[in-house]
Amino acid sequence: MAQIFPRSANWASKASIVAGLVAIGSIMGILLNINRTYFVTKENVPLEQPVPFSHKHHVTGMGLDCRYCHTTVEESSFAGIPPTETCMTCHSQIWSEAAMLEPVRASFRDNTALEWNRVYDLPDFVYFNHSIHVDKGIGCQTCHGQVDQMPLTWKASSLNMEWCLECHRQPEQYIRPREQVFNMTWQPPPDQETQGRQLVEEYQVKTSQLTDCSICHR
Repeated sequence: MAQIFPRSANWASKASIVAGLVAIGSIMGILLNINRTYFVTKENVPLEQPVPFSHKHHVTGMGLDCRYCHTTVEESSFAGIPPTETCMTCHSQIWSEAAMLEPVRASFRDNTALEWNRVYDLPDFVYFNHSIHVDKGIGCQTCHGQVDQMPLTWKASSLNMEWCLECHRQPEQYIRPREQVFNMTWQPPPDQETQGRQLVEEYQVKTSQLTDCSICHR
């Protein structure tokens, strides 16, 4: 019986097998890493809001403290979204006729809340508590980036689990004195690791539990 396939078909079959394995590996690599791409994480992408609020203007320009608007950040899991009354404390007197602030005035006038779009929105299976991080000396800047320089607010970090674990595994690299938590210009000292270990002990950070699944998944 005559040979159906020429000898060159052996090379083609081997090449097709290798190509198939490479294709499968590439697809798996994409699926495993797609959550790290900025298309998914939306890092450094300003989120559209009903009012173009500028942290740079209010924090750096006007000198407002984070807690003026985020009133529950020290005592609650949620940092808090300021009610319209907070905005109107100033804007009933300044920029009171600005067109861009009409949604704020309408909210106050009609007694309806502004619907802000959350920049940091964790999945439902993740538990995060702002107050415990503040109490243990983790600054706003550590997670939110240099928000005092943002004319529009964007996400400064991926919020992927591996990103959170960087701090949970080595809290001494990120912890700061409690009185510096809301200081957006604070810089770690040259001996941050040494001072960090002292603060970890002083603030009673339970390092042995920080990587337990139950800390974030409850």
